[in-house]
Amino acid sequence: MASTILKSRSDHLPGRVTPPPDLGFGSRKVHPAAYNGGMQPHDLPSTCPTLPFLKWAGGKQRLLPRYKLYLPPSASIRRYFEPFTGSAAVYFYWQPKPALLSDRSAHLMDLYRTVQADVEGVIRALEPHRNEADYYYAIRAQNPADLTAVARAARLIYLNKTCYNGLYRENSKGAFNVPFGRYKNPKICDKERLRAAAHALQGVKLCAADFADILAKAGKGDFVYLDPPYAPLSATSSFTSYNRYGFDNGDQCRLAQTVHDLSTRGCKVMLSNSSAPLIYELYDGRGYHLIPIPARRNINSKADRRGPITELLILNYELPTTGSPR
Repeated sequence: MASTILKSRSDHLPGRVTPPPDLGFGSRKVHPAAYNGGMQPHDLPSTCPTLPFLKWAGGKQRLLPRYKLYLPPSASIRRYFEPFTGSAAVYFYWQPKPALLSDRSAHLMDLYRTVQADVEGVIRALEPHRNEADYYYAIRAQNPADLTAVARAARLIYLNKTCYNGLYRENSKGAFNVPFGRYKNPKICDKERLRAAAHALQGVKLCAADFADILAKAGKGDFVYLDPPYAPLSATSSFTSYNRYGFDNGDQCRLAQTVHDLSTRGCKVMLSNSSAPLIYELYDGRGYHLIPIPARRNINSKADRRGPITELLILNYELPTTGSPR
């Protein structure tokens, strides 16, 4: 499929953040066939795509039919990095190994670690939860530090499934603060998705950290997928504070510099973002492919402001041939 490459403006970029400490990938389970004939991780039998078990503002599940056209062949990558994990839709669809998933939200990554380690315990803890407003606010008011890891994970999944619009948002103290969603019959405990996710997460390194810290050790042959909070298209369209830290224009500039550094180091990078002028200023004219992706804005307090929009998919590598295996 021929891609439309967008052209636009600007040249200015800010400076770089300091590189962090070393990061290693944890041990991963290896298919027995890997020991036969020196097979590499990329050559192992493909896994079935898994659906995310969390709802997420800006989640990529609906866009995957378009995104998969631009993923490089899995055999061409050494390691997979996703430092804005969110619902992990791209990882769960593709499941490249070895992989490192990370996010600035420690609560979110604690959830993934618990599902990875004890999904049956999470399911048992999740089953008693119910879709009632008073009950919801009582659960939301709990201090996660007072709960076991399994109870914390079940609490966060429950809040995600029953809160307004499936938003994940923290206040300045890091506490979940989304109101009750008033769904008629949400599927609070999706055992099938949870078990599939736990299987897909086996051997995956999970970290809570800033994207720059995680990516400081990415190198030649690694693939990085970036799905940051989007640059707002207007002053009233911003939703960048899903965690206590927020993500402002300075962070967008810092991310762009990190993408440039990754490119210099020989990493393949795929970045999702809005079509805001700032994004053109940061990435256009620097050797990247800027591909328009039709999408829908589903989160807005005013229904007439939801609807079709154009997002950008930004690649620093040659476009894969249509129809090649992923």
